Amino acid sequence: MKTHILGLKELRENMQKYASRVEKGEFFIIVKKSKPLFKISSLDEDEGLWETIVDFTKINKNGVPAGKVLKALRQLNAHS
Repeated sequence: MKTHILGLKELRENMQKYASRVEKGEFFIIVKKSKPLFKISSLDEDEGLWETIVDFTKINKNGVPAGKVLKALRQLNAHS
């Protein structure tokens, strides 16, 4: 698939549009003042770099608040 070069300002102003395109398999090199900053690609693109440990949507379809997860982790760590 073709590499798209995209300005940081354009990405910020149209994040949802580009997120949808990434979900469809496109990827983008993000630049600021003509210098590359980072690449955006789907997780499938970088297979093997991401591993799901817990799917919080199975606990609650809307996910679990980060504060709740951090509190539970702190409690586990305190008992270790």
